[in-house]
Amino acid sequence: MADGSLYTERLVLRPPSMDDLDWCLVAINTPGMMRHLGGEVRSEGEVRESLEGDIAAFATPGGHQRWTAWCGDERVGRVGLFHVRSDAAPEALRGQREIGWMFAEEHQGNGYATEAADAVLGWAFACDLPEVFSQTSDSNAASTRMMQRLGLARRSELDYVDPDYPAADNPTTVWSITAEDWSARRG
Repeated sequence: MADGSLYTERLVLRPPSMDDLDWCLVAINTPGMMRHLGGEVRSEGEVRESLEGDIAAFATPGGHQRWTAWCGDERVGRVGLFHVRSDAAPEALRGQREIGWMFAEEHQGNGYATEAADAVLGWAFACDLPEVFSQTSDSNAASTRMMQRLGLARRSELDYVDPDYPAADNPTTVWSITAEDWSARRG
């Protein structure tokens, strides 16, 4: 991982680059993909600015990491570790590390997201993070099932209403896994 890449059985998770922009615009910035991420397709400028921020943060100690997931020579998704920033989040959750993912619609259902997220959790716990959180809503059943497959536990005491999301995507449900629990799942 000298270059920041992570490897799984089928995927290479590479640090973001501006070469990802066109793919993000076509495969990720779609109504179907954005429906659980605030619902709005973003402008090209907003996607560019977000990608530039990902690149800068990846190179910054303590910044967030958002890898681009590749299967062979094809981009299939993105997965990353962020800091919970929502002002609506409970105080105990703000600033905590959060894992998130988005995989292009044509690559969903192949187990890529679970495989990539598991690799990122392994990386996070190897970096001595004690716990990693994740957030979704009951309307996003696929992400909820994936969190369960990854071994995350529901933290209903941290659920909250996020005014940046439509009523159908509220409340925000919170999940987490500790380094100890992740390690125990590995046997």
